[in-house]
Amino acid sequence: PSQPQDTMPQEVDVLKISNDDAAFILGKSGRTKEKIARVSGAELDLFEQSLTLEIRGSEAERRRAKKYVECVMAQRVGPVTIDDDSEDDDLTVIQVPTEAVGFVTGSQGNFLRQVEEEWGTLMFFADFRGRGSGREGQTEKLAIFGPRRGRRGAQLKVMAAVETKVPNYFTGDSKPDEDDDQDEWGTKTLVLKPDELSYALGKKGMTRKKLAKSSGCIVEYVGYTVFMSGTREERTRAKEYLDWLFDQLKGPVYVDGWEERDDCTCVDVPQDCVGYVTGARRATLGKIEEEWGTLMFFADFRGRGSGREVPPASPSSPYNAS
Repeated sequence: PSQPQDTMPQEVDVLKISNDDAAFILGKSGRTKEKIARVSGAELDLFEQSLTLEIRGSEAERRRAKKYVECVMAQRVGPVTIDDDSEDDDLTVIQVPTEAVGFVTGSQGNFLRQVEEEWGTLMFFADFRGRGSGREGQTEKLAIFGPRRGRRGAQLKVMAAVETKVPNYFTGDSKPDEDDDQDEWGTKTLVLKPDELSYALGKKGMTRKKLAKSSGCIVEYVGYTVFMSGTREERTRAKEYLDWLFDQLKGPVYVDGWEERDDCTCVDVPQDCVGYVTGARRATLGKIEEEWGTLMFFADFRGRGSGREVPPASPSSPYNAS
């Protein structure tokens, strides 16, 4: 009988490497090797005595891992050159204006490393064979390797950084050309006013992070434009949650049809406990939101058939208050 897929012995590719390459592939505290393994899906074992690298996984995982290893080794001696004919569908390329390259890279590459860590990607500036020149001479091409969601999150993070250095670089047109809200997987954009942006961003970006976690959507602000990327359901939730945030500035919010929603739980809070539950400057609610990845606010249900003058909190599904 055939073995189950997950217990079948995996094929191994063995690469001979130099001593300098071994140190580069391993990286500080082994982080580079771990990053390549995470992004490719393959297992990597580096044997420093024999200077060999063993790569285990499916054919696609091994192919991706070898490609990433070769890119990392190429970084040690000069610019990375990538053949633009890959069948892996694992690459997104973003044009970064020359004057923003240092800013995007960060001190000792720290910004790129942080983005890689956050989104599970592999990123570096590269030359491409077989790709149109674009704005050659004015830009450098940043390669982002990884799964689709991770690549998109990393791409938007870089776009936001570029926009702070070169305003209107990605959002100069009246409507960004990124908007493909009709597709099952796509992006919805919304241009905010300056005062709306500061509110939607929140202290240290906490409101943006809260919107992203609670909706399951990638939410990033590029200049004054909100980019919401994900499935159609995720984009719809993110836009709705953002609308509720702004509605709170005008007065109490009512979530229409909350009883039928699968992303809403309402909790009856006695009036004399509202301040305690909210906390000073909303600190208590904010901590709960951060811990459980939810969006919470008091809603006014008076006159809507509740029969009581009680403001319930409306968090989304990961947090079931009781």
